Amino acid sequence: MNSKDSTTYDFSLTALLKLSDLGIRRVAGSNKKLTVGKYFRMLSQFVNLAPSASDAIKEFAGDGSGIKDWKSIKDLIALLEEMQCDKYMHDLIEIRNACGKGDHRLAAFHADKIDQSFTYFYSQIMSVKITKEADDFPQADASLFSCIKVLDEKEAEHELLVLTVDDAPAILEAVAAVLADEYKVFKLPKPTMLKDVLKKVKPDLFLLDYQMPVLNGFELIPIIRSFEEHKDTPIIFLTAEGTVDNITAAIGLGACDFIVKPFNPEQLREKVSKHIVRK
Repeated sequence: MNSKDSTTYDFSLTALLKLSDLGIRRVAGSNKKLTVGKYFRMLSQFVNLAPSASDAIKEFAGDGSGIKDWKSIKDLIALLEEMQCDKYMHDLIEIRNACGKGDHRLAAFHADKIDQSFTYFYSQIMSVKITKEADDFPQADASLFSCIKVLDEKEAEHELLVLTVDDAPAILEAVAAVLADEYKVFKLPKPTMLKDVLKKVKPDLFLLDYQMPVLNGFELIPIIRSFEEHKDTPIIFLTAEGTVDNITAAIGLGACDFIVKPFNPEQLREKVSKHIVRK
């Protein structure tokens, strides 16, 4: 993985997949001939090009009227197109076009929009640069698509986790008995412990009782959503009061469904299966 004009870095494919802005899964699906080695070489080119491009963006954001050489911007556009990464493409193209027309104010406007976030994006990619690490994928010259396929298969082996919060032990046991064959179930009888629990486990779905002492189900939703990884994790309410007002309030706060207690086991399985999402 050597690049003639730049230093080549090694990256962790697993970590890069977490950077959704790179769109690696989409690239793998649309270009099955692209190899992991070539993709990593392009990332290395980006890492080497980014500092000068960042400097150019900052100069454009400041005014840009004195800039004569904006080659790094053009090179960056070409590279991001090759990587099929849409991040910043619109504003970079607008900077290029505005600069070509001599409209420095417009170039400054678009540069200012992406100045800080571009630096952050670059640092995020650098954060997954590795020195001694080997992902458990096919050899480096295999297609990116085949590596993603291996990862998908490995992810599919992971047991999905349902976290159920209820102050009634009997309900917790009943939920676990119904779901244990298909999911890993974490039973939490004390809602006040939820925040600490979420620092250690990462549920794929929440089942929340509505009426509980100290903290009710409605009050738990903001706690769940305060974790970045749970901004969209599905939440289902278990409630003995399936009134229209309660249901409307639950949905309004971000719950995706509700189940009235005492629940039907088949309905519970069906609704969990419908909403649970593998991360």
